[in-house]
Amino acid sequence: MTSLVIHSAAGASDATISAHPPEPRHLEDPALIAAELEARGIGFERWPARVELAHDATPDTILAAYASEIRQVQATGNYPTVDAIRLTPEHPDRVALRRKFLAEHTHSEDEVRFFVEGRGLFCLHIGEEVLQVLCEQNDFLRVPAGTRHWFDMGEAPRFTAIRFFDNPEGWVAQFTGDGIADHYPLLD
Repeated sequence: MTSLVIHSAAGASDATISAHPPEPRHLEDPALIAAELEARGIGFERWPARVELAHDATPDTILAAYASEIRQVQATGNYPTVDAIRLTPEHPDRVALRRKFLAEHTHSEDEVRFFVEGRGLFCLHIGEEVLQVLCEQNDFLRVPAGTRHWFDMGEAPRFTAIRFFDNPEGWVAQFTGDGIADHYPLLD
């Protein structure tokens, strides 16, 4: 189930960890999740992932299956480049990709994802908070450019997401070097 956990990040860096952080807030209502994220400049919507994909669906097949949703997003004029990423426990690069995505980073463009299968944990470091958004099938998330974040797909990843970019190079990250991600729960 889609959820949002809001942690206080005060002192949660490599240098110092607060001895008694406040209890995190947990939300599961999509409307409340959307409101909390919107208050911080993050876009969140629930869209129906209306196509059941074959286990061997290729990126081109996935993009064709969701062509109307892609056209809808691209009609805004903001995201001319799109791809599909599908990771399973059998993916040969899953360990290296997980390690790369778990390092806190930013992008010079928005990070926009529509989850059409499975789940993944987006962790957003905004000011003195860390927001952990468990995205699942039907979740559309827009993280503004410059937002510090990391992503966990778990040890046995199983997700498919359509990714939208305003950069023709696709996913390009600027890593912060902050080890804050090490201090928060991972996707189990």
